[in-house]
Amino acid sequence: MQKITQSLFVVSLCLFIGACSMFGGGDKAEKNVGPRPTAIGINGFLWQATLETLSFMPLEMIEPSGGVIVTDWHTTADLPDERVKVTVRFLSEALRSDGFKVSVVRQERAEAGWQSVPVQAATELQIEEAILTAARRMRVEARN
Repeated sequence: MQKITQSLFVVSLCLFIGACSMFGGGDKAEKNVGPRPTAIGINGFLWQATLETLSFMPLEMIEPSGGVIVTDWHTTADLPDERVKVTVRFLSEALRSDGFKVSVVRQERAEAGWQSVPVQAATELQIEEAILTAARRMRVEARN
């Protein structure tokens, strides 16, 4: 229970920090609506969009200073013998596809335990596109 409470606190704190850095005070006409880096050099829109996109998965590590978000293993009721883990590394302050990298690890349960199996390349690209779409939406909403 304590781990869950701590995780929720960390996620809430990161969301608060990301929201503050992205939507700082001031008149809308005065705002720079371009890529808004957080205080630690990560694009705030990408950071927030990643947390939103991966919100259905339990989070293992959120490291704003290192620019990394790692989920815990996630399984579904449909495929209880398969699990996935996602890592997102932020590489720049740019709101572009080369500003971050998504890595997915997939495992299947076998007699000897969990074994890593290949992930389709399209899976990582789909997650990246979902994050970019959410980040662009957030940027548009920030302009209004």
